[in-house]
Amino acid sequence: MTNLFFEKPILNSPYGYPGRYWELDKTGQPTQQIIDKRRPAEFITPIPKPKKQKGAQQEALLFDEALSSQAQQYHSAIINSVRTEVDKWRALKNPSDWRVTPETARLLQHWRHHEFGGVRPFFCQVEAAETAIWLTEVAPQLGKVGQVFMDHLANANNDANPELMRLALKLATGAGKTTVMAMLIAWQTVNAVRRPNSKKFTRGFLLVAPGLTIKDRLRVLQPNDPDSYYASRELVPSDMLGDLERAKIVITNYHAFKLRERMELSKGGRLLLQGRGGDELNTLETEGQMLQRVMPDLMGMSNILVVNDEAHHCYREKPGAKVADEELKGEEKKEAEENNEAARLWISGLEAVNRKLGVARVFDLSATPFFLRGSGYAEGTLFP
Repeated sequence: MTNLFFEKPILNSPYGYPGRYWELDKTGQPTQQIIDKRRPAEFITPIPKPKKQKGAQQEALLFDEALSSQAQQYHSAIINSVRTEVDKWRALKNPSDWRVTPETARLLQHWRHHEFGGVRPFFCQVEAAETAIWLTEVAPQLGKVGQVFMDHLANANNDANPELMRLALKLATGAGKTTVMAMLIAWQTVNAVRRPNSKKFTRGFLLVAPGLTIKDRLRVLQPNDPDSYYASRELVPSDMLGDLERAKIVITNYHAFKLRERMELSKGGRLLLQGRGGDELNTLETEGQMLQRVMPDLMGMSNILVVNDEAHHCYREKPGAKVADEELKGEEKKEAEENNEAARLWISGLEAVNRKLGVARVFDLSATPFFLRGSGYAEGTLFP
């Protein structure tokens, strides 16, 4: 018996709308039937491993029922609803009906229809930028239809990231998150330069990476880099490239947010300066000094736009939650503690930027925008 699913697993071009998919049954096995529409987003737990419980308890999933809870299904429904609205908006032929600025309309037409001489953006990259644009420029003009999404994002952020407005864009590994970052920066900068009084746009960007290797790869997002994506990948019409030079872009890794010692003191020297019975000597830099060190080019600016790469490492632990990791031991426990410490440092840094300068929005990019073990949320649940 032939197995068409494995003989021809890929049905769609990466450059076009994904209009067909292989049907799977309830156990995740292919039925050999092709469905002529886009596969809907649905929550599938990334942690299927079962674990036998002690005592009389029955075999259960390693993590609790939150993985398939109503909240997770609701998030999937929101994702599908956003896709539907963006699809309808994309189908509008006349740019005057798009409810975006002329500059945004020009970029959209360029990304969708330009004859690229080299690497052409994938559909998923364009759709990611379109979704960010739709939620920023279009949805606020649509009354109740748009307000549903605005309210969802506001409520979800208020619960998980108070005072920060985060928006997660999920792109599979290898789909090209750096190109999406370049598109977002171009869209914001061109509009900010040509519409300096608008509060929807900025030319100040903080890009945060999980390590030095990824940080170095992001240098192509600097307009003056020899391999800058804006020019080398033709992501911006030539007459708009000059606008990109006015962008202020700081690329760092989250470790830089850790407050550093302002003076190196031996234990004896510290005790001497502290004095007998004196308060503990604080020699750490202040938040303001840390920001001056990390992002001097953005000091004095407001309305900063943050882009998190591999953003699943950035979250605020669930307040008041009893972490469901009490049974973890050894390497697993150590990993959970390290995840938590890194996440705490990363989001604390962004909160400091927001307090001192103001953050307009955070765009989170990740192939796996799920809470990690140790967060207080069930491991593998989607960022809301």
